[in-house]
Amino acid sequence: MAGKKLRIGMAQINATVGDISGNSKKIVDFIYKAKGLGVELLTFPELSITGYPPEDLLLKPQFVKDNMEAMRDIIGKTMGIGVIAGFVDSSHHRLFNAASVMVNGRLSCIYHKIHLPNYGVFDEKRYFYGGNECLILTFNGISIGFNICEDIWCDDGPTELAAIEGGAQIIINISASPYHAGKMKLREELLIRRATSNKAIVCYNNLVGGQDELVFDGGSMIISPKGEVSAYGQQFEEDLVVYDLDIESVLHERLKRKAAKKAYELGYSLRKVELEGITAKKKPVLPVRGLKKMGHVEEVYNALVLGTRDYVRKNGFKKVVIGLSGGIDSALTAVIAVDALGPDNVVGISMPSQYSSPGTKLDAEKLADNLNIRFITVPIDRIFKTYLDNLKSEFTDLAPDVTEENLQARIRGNILMAFSNKFGWLVLTTGNKSEMAVGYCTLYGDMAGGFAVIKDVPKTYVYTLSKWRNKLDNKRKKIIPESVMRRPPSAELRPNQKDEDSIPPYPVLDPILKAYIEEDRSYREIKGAGFSMHVLKKVIPLVDKSEYKRRQGPPGIKITPKAFGKDRRMPITNRYREF
Repeated sequence: MAGKKLRIGMAQINATVGDISGNSKKIVDFIYKAKGLGVELLTFPELSITGYPPEDLLLKPQFVKDNMEAMRDIIGKTMGIGVIAGFVDSSHHRLFNAASVMVNGRLSCIYHKIHLPNYGVFDEKRYFYGGNECLILTFNGISIGFNICEDIWCDDGPTELAAIEGGAQIIINISASPYHAGKMKLREELLIRRATSNKAIVCYNNLVGGQDELVFDGGSMIISPKGEVSAYGQQFEEDLVVYDLDIESVLHERLKRKAAKKAYELGYSLRKVELEGITAKKKPVLPVRGLKKMGHVEEVYNALVLGTRDYVRKNGFKKVVIGLSGGIDSALTAVIAVDALGPDNVVGISMPSQYSSPGTKLDAEKLADNLNIRFITVPIDRIFKTYLDNLKSEFTDLAPDVTEENLQARIRGNILMAFSNKFGWLVLTTGNKSEMAVGYCTLYGDMAGGFAVIKDVPKTYVYTLSKWRNKLDNKRKKIIPESVMRRPPSAELRPNQKDEDSIPPYPVLDPILKAYIEEDRSYREIKGAGFSMHVLKKVIPLVDKSEYKRRQGPPGIKITPKAFGKDRRMPITNRYREF
């Protein structure tokens, strides 16, 4: 085995759920590109033919048949190369999250994912049966263990069996691992543990792209037996990672077999498949690019940009429209939209009322000018007065309250939707996670729209992202005006209104929300961390009572470990209270 090498390629593609023909074409294009680089074995992400997650499309028999037919068509394109691609396998009236191993125009074998995640955003046990065979491939004289996504996260799972009992020198894992802040670091730490504890090369191929509220960040990587990262795929963009794996490095680090756990102890069988060899004409490969690791804020920002771009484009829209209030939330949303789609595809609409300050009106215009986007002004005073006149007889002698405030928000929602209907623009809503959590938002008003860009971004982090983005441009003039950053948050729906009139200051509110929503901590635990009982008795009931609003809001991009939506599924009708 001395000097033995394998040229591997990992195609980190942006697949679209349900676009079986488009995904298949992309797979074939990457196969031809990899052949040109002398790749011997090429991998694609989990369920790359169907896109991930296909959800209840899997309940449509024709969808499953079409995906299997596409897989069979791809087989014919694999002459002179080995290819592993994710697809849905139907066998004995059961569905499996599977991968096909194709070599020289033939289907060599199929692997069924063993461990099916069923937590957070994952629902795989709703659709799939788990496999029970740990797969070992012998390819060009090299032993390769193969598994899918969750399989590598499980201790004493398929990875250990393949490397220790099965003798695999390389572990290949294809994944569709969704992003949240800090996920890249968690993955890298896990893969280093797997590589070093098993003395194997770990090749991890992740999906990239936005799918509804999920973003897949790519970041594919190859880890040496010593725990060194040999190659990275770019984050948040398609990439083809090509690398020559040095099998001799595995032999130097090989773990003693006496530590092996037997397959039967864990309920698996060990299947070994001898693949047909490949004689690829190797071409020089460009030196491995040094990946500039992104910081926490840069990662989150790029996730928001990619999630916005893909949601808009994959759903057939070209332009978006945003209500520009002159506040920080709409400013950040507009900047993200421009970075995602370009200034020609973003329209800002200012809808001032009698309560809109001169400063916010001017800042909305300044922002649009800085971004070079189309800016439209539609005052709402006359419309609002018409509403009040028409309701006067029923509201006689009743003091103005939240009713009148919400009327203004709903008028603005109607105006944005009118532009959406007339011109086919997608409305991007601008509410943040803090507001959504406590219900400080208006149904059919500021919540009206098609996509909520910063729905999972706490208010305090809105400022963090905005400051970071302002520093990107080496210009004296900041994209988001400094006056927007300094102004106390206000909905401007009544005279001299401030957010703090209705909810605690955001630096106090956000840590409580993180503890209660993301960490599922109890009222007593949060109180024990030093928070005021008075504040908690106000905030926690607001969160609980606002579920009906959140359920009716548009989807938004997940960037925290637990977002509203798939991550957190609370009943609307719910009488459980801690106090």
